[in-house]
Amino acid sequence: MRYRVLTIAALAAACIPLPALAHPHIFAEARLEVVAGTDGNVAELHNVWRFDEVFSSSVLLDFDKNTDLKLDAKELAALGEVMRKSLADYHYFTTITVNGANVGVQKPDVIHVSLDGNQLLVLFAVKPEKPVPLKGRLTFGIYDPSMYTSIDFPTDGDLIAKGDGFGHCQHKVVRPNPDEVISQNTTSLTDAFFNDPTGTDMSKLFATRLELTC
Repeated sequence: MRYRVLTIAALAAACIPLPALAHPHIFAEARLEVVAGTDGNVAELHNVWRFDEVFSSSVLLDFDKNTDLKLDAKELAALGEVMRKSLADYHYFTTITVNGANVGVQKPDVIHVSLDGNQLLVLFAVKPEKPVPLKGRLTFGIYDPSMYTSIDFPTDGDLIAKGDGFGHCQHKVVRPNPDEVISQNTTSLTDAFFNDPTGTDMSKLFATRLELTC
């Protein structure tokens, strides 16, 4: 039970020191809205994650405290709070860069969890930990650096910039070709995967992202 709880909280990464050997065990489809504020900065990022049925069923077993084979509002809230606390160490799987520099995110006020059929549906919003002006080259994405969870955006329309502030920006969805990433980063990937016993964040090279030039 504890292992599955920590997995959905992204702590499985600690058990996988060599990302090159990792592969997804959990699958989720995502939607990300990057919202522009009226002050000329990024206001917040809205996330929707839908987990696969197999993993959703395992979480049901763990959090069904009254054993009625369903998750009531209290049990779903408990799951959301576990995720809110534990995912902080992994920046809620969120990556933001400004001209190549990483920007962290603040802890969300709440993570809402519900069941849509047999699948867990997770909704939450995060704000950048410092102002992100709507200028320069900005990138936004969601990925698990351990590669234990595969987070996929089914269509390019699931990664969007929302708000009048983005009106002067060019934007595109980048879906890296794995073969090209490997061929262009052979040395760095090899060194990172096999010489760093703590693991690395190189998996971001393979992650789908929204890229804005403002």
